[in-house]
Amino acid sequence: MEKQKHYLSMFALAMLNVAAVMSLRGLPMMADTGLKMIFYLLFASFFFLIPCALISAELATGWPEAGGVYRWVKEAFGSRWGFVAIWLQWIQNVVWYPIVLAFAAASLAYFFKVPKLANNHWYTAGVILAVYWAATFLTFRGLKVAGAVTMFSVLLGTIFPGVLIIGLGVAWVVSGHSLAFMHGSLQFFPDFSHFGNVAFLASIVLLFAGMEVGAVHVRELKNPAVDYPRAILLATIIILLVFILGALSVAAVLPTSAISLTAGVMEAFQKMLAVYSLNWLLPVIGLLIALGALGGVMAWISGPSKGLLATAKSGEIPPILAHTNKHGIQTHILWIQGVIVTCLASLYLIMDNVSNAFFLLSVMTITLYLVMYFLLFAAGIRLRYSKPNVPRAYKIPGGNFGMWLVGGIGMLAVLFAFCVAFIPPAELKIGTPALYVGLVIAGLVFFVGAPIVIHAFKKESWLSHPNVKSSD
Repeated sequence: MEKQKHYLSMFALAMLNVAAVMSLRGLPMMADTGLKMIFYLLFASFFFLIPCALISAELATGWPEAGGVYRWVKEAFGSRWGFVAIWLQWIQNVVWYPIVLAFAAASLAYFFKVPKLANNHWYTAGVILAVYWAATFLTFRGLKVAGAVTMFSVLLGTIFPGVLIIGLGVAWVVSGHSLAFMHGSLQFFPDFSHFGNVAFLASIVLLFAGMEVGAVHVRELKNPAVDYPRAILLATIIILLVFILGALSVAAVLPTSAISLTAGVMEAFQKMLAVYSLNWLLPVIGLLIALGALGGVMAWISGPSKGLLATAKSGEIPPILAHTNKHGIQTHILWIQGVIVTCLASLYLIMDNVSNAFFLLSVMTITLYLVMYFLLFAAGIRLRYSKPNVPRAYKIPGGNFGMWLVGGIGMLAVLFAFCVAFIPPAELKIGTPALYVGLVIAGLVFFVGAPIVIHAFKKESWLSHPNVKSSD
C-alpha cells in the first residue's frame, strides 16, 4: 500500500517563516526612529517582504531542485548571474555575523554585571572573534549538536525575551509611567525633504530578509495556491506585531537620543525590571539573549556556505573550495569565511563608537542582499516569458500583469532602500560622512566584483576535478 503523504499545515509554514525572519537585535534600531518605525515596518512588509515571499514561492515550485536562488537566477540569466546571486546570499551572511555577535556581546556585558562593556571596542571585537571561531570549530565536527543548540536557543533566547519585553512594555503603560517617545517627534511619516531622515529604512528592510528560505516548503502544502498566501499573511502579521510592540516597549522607556543599537534591548530591560524590583533577572535575560544570538550563528554558520559549496561542485569556483571533511563540512570555505569575519570585526576598533560600527556593517550587509533580491525579482519576471510552460504548484495570480505588479513593486522598493543606504542617518552621529560612504561603496564594489572576476577567470579544468559534478 502506498504511504500517504504528510502535508505541512498552513500554520506550521507561517511559524517557519517567523523563525527565519524575526530577531530581537533590530528592536533598538526601530525604537531609535520613534513613531516613524510604524511607517518603516509597514513599508518593508508590504513593498519587500510579501513580494519576496510570493515570487520565491513560484520559483521554488517551478524549480525545486537544490540550489535555491542560484538555480532560479541561473535559469533566468545564465550561470554568471546565478553565481553572483548565491555568492551575495553567502557573503551578506558573512558580514552579518559581526552584527549579531556584537548584539550578543552587549547582552553578555549585563550578564557580567558590567554594562559599560557594551560600548567598549576591544571587548566587542574580542567577543565576536572568540565566539565566532569557537562556533566554527564546533561546526567542523558536524551539525548534530549545532541543530539541538539552535532549537534550544531560539526558544529561550529569542521568543521568551521577546514576549517578556512586550509584557513589561504593556505593564509600563498600564502603570501610568511616562512614555519616552511621546517627548520626541510624534511624526508617523519621515521628513522626505532630507534623505538622512530615512537612512534607517535600508537597515530595517534587512530585518525582513530571509522569507525566501521558507519558500522551499511550499510544495509540502496540500493546497499551495490558497494556503501559501495565508501563511505569508499570518507570518507577516506576527512579525509586525512583535517588531512594533517590542520596539515601542524600548522606545517607551528610553529617549531616542540615548538608545544604543547594540545594547538598547538590555538597557530597556534594566530600566523596566528596576521599577518592579526584578533587577536579579537582568543577568539571566542577558545570558538568554546572548544565547539566542549565538544560536542564530550556529544555525547559519554552515548553512549559506552550502550554497557556495554547490557552485564549487558545479565547477563555478576553484575545486579546492569543494573540499569537505569526514563530517561532510565544507572546511575550506569556512576558513575563508572566518578570515573575512575577523577582518570585519576590526571595524569595531576603528569606528568612533560601537553603534556606528554596528550600523555600518548592517548597511554593508543590506546593500549586498538588496542586489541579490533585485536579481531574484528580475528572475521571476524573466522566467514568466522565457519558460512559461514550466509547471508551478504556486503561481502569482493575475497572469504576467500580476507578476509584473509584484516583481515591479519589489524592485522599486529594493532600489529605493539601496539608494538611501548610502546616506548617513540623521539619528546617528556617524562621524565623517565621506568615510561612511566610502566604506559602504568599497564593501559593495569588492564583494559584488569578486564573483564576477572569479567567473571571468573560470577554467575548464575545474569541471574535470574529482570533487566536481555538473549540476545539469
